[in-house]
Amino acid sequence: MDAKKIETMKAAGAILGEVLESLLRYVKPGVSEIEIDQLAEKLIRARGAEPGFKKVPSYKHTICISTNDVVVHGVPTKKVLKEGDIVGIDCGVFLDGYHTDMAETLRVSTIDNRQLTIDQKKIDKFLETGKRALFAGIKEARVGNRVGHISRAIQTVIESAGYSVVRSLVGHGVGRELHEAPEIPGYLSTSIGQTPILKSGMTIAIEAIYNMGKHNVV
Repeated sequence: MDAKKIETMKAAGAILGEVLESLLRYVKPGVSEIEIDQLAEKLIRARGAEPGFKKVPSYKHTICISTNDVVVHGVPTKKVLKEGDIVGIDCGVFLDGYHTDMAETLRVSTIDNRQLTIDQKKIDKFLETGKRALFAGIKEARVGNRVGHISRAIQTVIESAGYSVVRSLVGHGVGRELHEAPEIPGYLSTSIGQTPILKSGMTIAIEAIYNMGKHNVV
């Protein structure tokens, strides 16, 4: 991808970052999933872009929202969020022919950190591990490295904390299409040398997708 196209994607990513930050601030007990979805579309269009996920055939929403035991790709409903829910918001922005894709997960809370229960602290540790894994993967996204370097970095952080990397869902390339080659797994299933090499101009979505329990998704 040439420099001009990458600048377009940077602009789209900046919009998406602003929108996602606003959505995270909006999440609180009493707000419904569909209200978050509606706000996301309003914020994206106000910035001159389009909801990327609405470009997916038959998908009618701006975000995917995954509450509690839903791993990813949950469809927004009228479900009202409550204190302690774990909510993942996945959103995409489409700008001048190019997609961006970003997600973040948080614990719904109005409680002061000094008053957290043991279970709430356990959830926070779980979520913080995902952030560390993501940044470890990003650090390995360098020209000359391979996809496997990213995969190994994510897997090492997740599994060393006692969690399991989901095998059936992976990161991916992103650009003209929302999902492009190469796949970016959060785990190694082969030697690093057999995975795709990272080249200058590639645009990828790195995702740390993991469970507290086993890696299976039902």
